[in-house]
Amino acid sequence: MATDSQFRDEPCFVISVAARMIGVHAQTLRYYERVRLISPSRTEGRQRLYSVADIERLRRIKALTEDMGVNLAGAEIAIKLMMRIEQLEEELKGLTAEVDRLRTQSGPTRGRRAANSQI
Repeated sequence: MATDSQFRDEPCFVISVAARMIGVHAQTLRYYERVRLISPSRTEGRQRLYSVADIERLRRIKALTEDMGVNLAGAEIAIKLMMRIEQLEEELKGLTAEVDRLRTQSGPTRGRRAANSQI
């Protein structure tokens, strides 16, 4: 069964729908693409398609620029930092799971070592 996260990167929204979802003009999205804040997928006919992940990123950009008064260069840096934090959080989850797995595997061994060292 497919989960929501599997569709997060699936391009599915045309520019007019994406612009409406975010509350900006389509021209704004084209500008963001020109200055490389966003890179939507393209169909064979060169039509832009935005994914849910793209929409989330665009909403962050809008919040930073309109609500917080950050310029586009600052928004780009903030977005890159947020993406890096998300990346590191995912890595941390994976490492934590690996540590838990190793602890589970070595649990009985650890107890035997402690008992052997007391002999």
